[in-house]
Amino acid sequence: MKDNLIKTVLYPGSFDPVTNGHLDLIERACRLFDRVIVGVAVNIDKNPLFTTEERIALLEKCCSGLPNARVVSFNGLLVDALTRFQANAVLRGLRAFSDFEYELQMALMNRSLKEECETIFMMPTPQNSFVSSRMAKEVARFNGDFAQYVPAPVVMAMKKKIEAGML
Repeated sequence: MKDNLIKTVLYPGSFDPVTNGHLDLIERACRLFDRVIVGVAVNIDKNPLFTTEERIALLEKCCSGLPNARVVSFNGLLVDALTRFQANAVLRGLRAFSDFEYELQMALMNRSLKEECETIFMMPTPQNSFVSSRMAKEVARFNGDFAQYVPAPVVMAMKKKIEAGML
């Protein structure tokens, strides 16, 4: 490996919404890599709470203090996005053993599509080990205190969705 290689990781996800767990991984990845590309996946089969544009804007607010983080959107194959954004590896978070089984299958599929596709797994901090977008939305839907699971800009955006009857 070249010493002057810029090490770039692509952290893909739906980020609907971005959680404190996502942000923790992004912040920690920024300390390990030269560039962190946060890729908001566009999936036509999902019915997200936030539009792609809203998710990008929320992530940009949350990552504004991280100069080596960049937020983008992509659709299609992850290995194509890896090439498009000149990333050296894919970053994925693992909260539980059940995550590992799915993520291992995805990593192996990506490697079969692009031999040089490396996947790096990071564990969450203990306080974020159970946090997911789905759970944060569920707590919010039933008027629970969801603010402890998502960054402040997301709290405000979710409250607007609740007021609009969208959650």
